[in-house]
Amino acid sequence: MSESDQKIKEIHMGRLIHILSHQMKRRNVGEALDGADELTTMQKHVLKFILLESRHHDIYQKDVEEEFCIRKSTATGILKLMEEHRFITREAVEFDARLKKLVPTAKAKKLLTPIMEHINQTEAMIVDGISKEDVLTCKKVMCLMYHNLVEEEKKKKK
Repeated sequence: MSESDQKIKEIHMGRLIHILSHQMKRRNVGEALDGADELTTMQKHVLKFILLESRHHDIYQKDVEEEFCIRKSTATGILKLMEEHRFITREAVEFDARLKKLVPTAKAKKLLTPIMEHINQTEAMIVDGISKEDVLTCKKVMCLMYHNLVEEEKKKKK
């Protein structure tokens, strides 16, 4: 076994995932959002989430709270500032007047192309030199790890 294989074998999965996550965070979403200088890094992450997810389904404050594991009050503050800076609006939904969906404005939608370019560049960078089969195996394994953690959390709540 080579020295590098030995090091890889010895490193804990959680540590490796943490290191990779940290490197991903360093490729900050802010790099892709030059038109959103008035937003904090966290607000930019939330905006990216809203822009990407709202293409497929309605997004509500509760979705933001769950995605970023933040309290209602924190989400309210973030979204209020994003609304003040005209990146999102809140629109009532027909089936429940109390419920407001988060809708990206035209100002926000202009940022979608640079965000997608940034995502595609990052994706290409992280899989460079890795076979499609290995990438698929990695995705499957990471999904299983995620599932294991979720199941463990469910057991603790019972």
